[in-house]
Amino acid sequence: MTIQVRPFEARDADAWDSYCGQALQGTFLHTRRFLSYHGDRFVDQSLILECDKKWVGLFPAASDPVRRECIISHPGITYGGLLHCGQLQGSSAMESLRQIQAYYRQQGFQEILYKAVPAIYHRAPAQDDLYALFRLGAVRVRADLSCTIDLQQRLRISSRRGRGLRKALAAGVEMAEGHTFLPALWEVLADNLQRKHQAVPVHSLAEISLLAERFPQNVRCVVARWQQKIVAGVLLFNTPSVHHAQYIASSAEGYRLSALDAIFDNCITMAIEAGCRWFDFGTSNEQGGTILNNSLYEFKSEFGGGGVVHEFYTLRSAEGL
Repeated sequence: MTIQVRPFEARDADAWDSYCGQALQGTFLHTRRFLSYHGDRFVDQSLILECDKKWVGLFPAASDPVRRECIISHPGITYGGLLHCGQLQGSSAMESLRQIQAYYRQQGFQEILYKAVPAIYHRAPAQDDLYALFRLGAVRVRADLSCTIDLQQRLRISSRRGRGLRKALAAGVEMAEGHTFLPALWEVLADNLQRKHQAVPVHSLAEISLLAERFPQNVRCVVARWQQKIVAGVLLFNTPSVHHAQYIASSAEGYRLSALDAIFDNCITMAIEAGCRWFDFGTSNEQGGTILNNSLYEFKSEFGGGGVVHEFYTLRSAEGL
């Protein structure tokens, strides 16, 4: 297979999004409708891979806002990587990354930071890119640990989580879902982050509201109410195979009531009813993956989850590859 690469152009947006809907590793995060919410925050450097003028793959990417000589796939999403519909396997995956590497080298870039799509998001096994990275001399520079439930073979739920659920239900905590609860959830989230970490949410309320409007079936807001007040909530980013907790927040009152136990019991049930394979709680790392928040990871694992690694690689623009 002879592969050529060319830069993404605005006129390709609809075809790009259509291709993402079929790609083995594609999620709504890879679409131009999602990436475009960033506006001009990033300088797009995405590529389209072709063979005989037919699309065989996509590479969502942008230049690093800090290290201008570096390409990231992609700085605006959790994972990027090489997307395809089954054509780029084995040696074709290696050839694809060689061509991507050569293109960026010609544009003056020195390094590619490759954020691999975790296998739980794949529609079918498609980790040929990881093998290709190994063959091309890429170096794994970061690993984040996420906690994920296999909904077909769930690990044991701890007795503590069972007690928490019973406590929340006995106190009268009620579940509700809808985008109208986003402002109240963001208030709880902002207060929670400020109180615990002196931080703010990565997404503003305006940004997350825009994403919820663009992707009403993928971006879901689930909250816990007690005495007509929002005390905890989860923002879900849902894909065909994974329901993922993008944001988790609870007020002090919510913690007292064990409201998150009720929320996650509800969300996991929703995922099962939707025919989803995985429920993912997200990573529990700090400082580029080098620190594990063990208490947070333990809390998540007590719902019956196990570890899934998000892998990051650097690929240098070396001559002769």
